[in-house]
Amino acid sequence: MVDEYYVSSDDEEYYDDEDDRQNLELLDYVENYDSLRPEVPTSKVISKESLLAAQKDDVQRAMDVLSLKEYHARTLLIHYRWDVDNVLAVLVEKGKDRLYAEAGVTVVEQDDHVSSQLSSEVMCGICMDEIPADQVTVMDCGHCFCNGCKYSPLHLLYFLMQCANVVIVVEISFVYHCALGWTEHFIVKINDGQSRRIKCMAYKCNAICDEAVIRNLVSARDHSLAEKFERFLLESYIEDNRMVKWCPSVPHCGNAIRIEEDELCEVECACGVQFCFNCLAEAHSPCSCQMWKLWCQKCQDESETVNYIAVNTKPCPKCGKLVEKNGGCNLVSCLCGQPFCWLCGAPTGLNHTWDTIAGHSCGRFKEEEETKLERAKRDLFRYTHYFNRYQAHIDSLKLEATLKQSIQEKISHLEERELTYRDMSWATNALYRLFRSRQIISYSYPFAYYMFSEDICKNEMTVEERTIKQNLFEDQQQQLESNMEKLSLFIEEPFDEYSPDEIMELKMRILNLSTLTDNLCAKLYDCIEDDLLGSLKRTRHSIAPYKSNGVEKASELTVSRDTTTSNSESDLAASNGMDIRNSVCFPVLPNVYP
Repeated sequence: MVDEYYVSSDDEEYYDDEDDRQNLELLDYVENYDSLRPEVPTSKVISKESLLAAQKDDVQRAMDVLSLKEYHARTLLIHYRWDVDNVLAVLVEKGKDRLYAEAGVTVVEQDDHVSSQLSSEVMCGICMDEIPADQVTVMDCGHCFCNGCKYSPLHLLYFLMQCANVVIVVEISFVYHCALGWTEHFIVKINDGQSRRIKCMAYKCNAICDEAVIRNLVSARDHSLAEKFERFLLESYIEDNRMVKWCPSVPHCGNAIRIEEDELCEVECACGVQFCFNCLAEAHSPCSCQMWKLWCQKCQDESETVNYIAVNTKPCPKCGKLVEKNGGCNLVSCLCGQPFCWLCGAPTGLNHTWDTIAGHSCGRFKEEEETKLERAKRDLFRYTHYFNRYQAHIDSLKLEATLKQSIQEKISHLEERELTYRDMSWATNALYRLFRSRQIISYSYPFAYYMFSEDICKNEMTVEERTIKQNLFEDQQQQLESNMEKLSLFIEEPFDEYSPDEIMELKMRILNLSTLTDNLCAKLYDCIEDDLLGSLKRTRHSIAPYKSNGVEKASELTVSRDTTTSNSESDLAASNGMDIRNSVCFPVLPNVYP
């Protein structure tokens, strides 16, 4: 058993033997620490099977509140990015008419008022010809056109000019799309990726076309294109919804995640991938999304090393190899034998004095060159400091991942020795606490690199303020790091070989350290959010809130409403041999991890 504990100062919050004696009476409380604070998951996993049900649940909510048809409700939600609360807020603020007009929804009070106006033949608004009523379609906005006009765009333009006997200026794009009729208009829009909100093709009409009409006309012409249209409508729930995003796993697991609260959070998909919902990178708090993006780019490009090489070396004008000056003379020679001037890089002769070079003159050595070099060295040293510590904790986290199996083997060994205890969860809970704190401490180094640099937070703090805040942060960071390392040391002990009294003593120490580490993590987050990021005025950085139980694992979506398709939708889909439940195409996303 390890009885030696490191204490760096009297006022720092570290664990020692005195904590054992003071907290023995809290054993029953501490050992159930995690279970006392259950966190109900607010994020949901949307699988391929539940995607349609999730979409229809929100559509049904809008239908119930506004007494709309299904396609009207879907059009409304697509326009407002599937935010039902925002729809209700706009309804209260602007009224129903403005709500519908901005979304392009045209509500017809009586379903049969349009059909009653159609006689046996109707004049098409495109070709100006009398067309049988069964060959035209009237949208809710009242515009009536052929399902497929027989005139080409040039014939139509010539026809209009002959009828008016004047030169008519017509918007070419309007002529092209309209002259092809409803079916061709829909096909063009679907192929262009605009199928989620296909507008009426009448000039300056913003009304959105009926989904059932689009589905019916397109499927009669091209069955695969109709399935593509259905897929786009279904994927709109994810692509246009700020509260739903695809899981960034590679290869893609086929799941999406829906959150209920703030977008700035970290979630875990059912496939096990933990990621930041805001930027879709790996979970990186307490580092902000902008800082993490810059850090990944820096690590990937090795920009500090490249910067140092660019400042500290010059290419040889003959062979092109990089040459580093190791003396004070500005005449340098490459390994290939070519002498050149260090100041301007031009080739020269070998004869020179202290301040002149034979056959060459470009001035004396400039002071700014030396300043530039020193700054590059300082930046490289600073970057190396933070990167080495970040990488060390990442490597430790990978090695400690094997502890889970080791803990299980130790527990099994205790059972073989017939030393059974009422609960051994303290060991596994401490291991998860170690994993979580290790992640936090590793990502705190990229945060510190940018927080106390002159790049992102330039002009935000004076030198004195930066020093004070950096010392405050590093004190919190050091306390967490020290207790976390002791927790790791205790977890690795062979407690399966200990006596019952020794196991109980180790248990108390681990439980106390777990609680202390959790509190220190929370304090570090408070320091970052309130004292550091909260004081910034010119730049805005936010981090995901700290959760004691770690990154929230999304639960499976359960939809209480009827998840069957509507009659009109299912009838049209069945008549055309389509299965809209399985038509969604899940994308193959690029790897977002560094």
